[in-house]
Amino acid sequence: MGIGQKTTGLIAAAVSFTSFGTSGAFVKPLLEAGWSPTAAVTARALTAGLVLLPFVVVALRGRWALLLRARWPVLGMGLVGVAVTQVLYFAAIQRIPVATALLIEFLAPLLLVGFGWAVSRRAPAPVVLVGSVLAVGGLVLVIGPGAIQAVDPAGLAAAFGAAIGCAVYFVIAARPNEGLPPVALAGAGLLLAAPVLALIGVTGLLPFTATFDDLTLLGTTTAWWVPLLVVAVLGTALAYAAGITASGILGSRLASFIALLEVVSASLFAWLLLGEELTPLQLLGGLLILAGIAAVRAERQEEADPAPAVGASSP
Repeated sequence: MGIGQKTTGLIAAAVSFTSFGTSGAFVKPLLEAGWSPTAAVTARALTAGLVLLPFVVVALRGRWALLLRARWPVLGMGLVGVAVTQVLYFAAIQRIPVATALLIEFLAPLLLVGFGWAVSRRAPAPVVLVGSVLAVGGLVLVIGPGAIQAVDPAGLAAAFGAAIGCAVYFVIAARPNEGLPPVALAGAGLLLAAPVLALIGVTGLLPFTATFDDLTLLGTTTAWWVPLLVVAVLGTALAYAAGITASGILGSRLASFIALLEVVSASLFAWLLLGEELTPLQLLGGLLILAGIAAVRAERQEEADPAPAVGASSP
């Protein structure tokens, strides 16, 4: 992998976690105005999919057969990577604290490390294990040490299910997927997920309510569709397209560790836009996550640049 390609992957990952981080600050006004989480995420996925649709058409350039050939990755992304992950997360927060659910869902990078260990039957490099410990420790500090507590078993199971769905998202995004452009995979997955989420809502499995009155956003009164459009364009369409691009370049493991910075980004946006407290412990947690990412990236660098064999002539 060339330096330019690595840089592109890191930039795409940064765009993704920063964009995802805006979601909370703009979804919160909708939830406070009476939207249920399921209704909000359904509208978010549908709007984002429609926003990406013109880009999907341009990226495919009439090669619609690519969607058929990549039907399984598209189904996996839409049903598991988006719909199932979101449903299980919202089911979890109905039973356990949000911080606990977030902490468990963002264990996805550790699941990928463990899965790779089980499949290859080769222990990860020590630097990866150190990076995992640092990243998870940082995650605990950012979300809050109080997130670790005894909670409802069904809520825990749902949160772990969301973590598995999140891990599946990174695995699918990192694969070639029959040559389907990342923006096409993101757009098709979101458009597939939206009706599935809506069906779950209208059948009563999860609360599904929405209001269309004006609401308060950043201290001013505005129409309900303004925060929805912002979170759909920035926090969903751009975030998914950039995240899939990053995973395809960097690989699922490194991309998933970098994605942990979404929690830091969300805390920063909540501080800047909503006036929520940002503590020194959260800042320390962000630094620990960065250290963990650096450790995991160092392992990939070692794999890409193996040491020269003994006796080989140096350039």
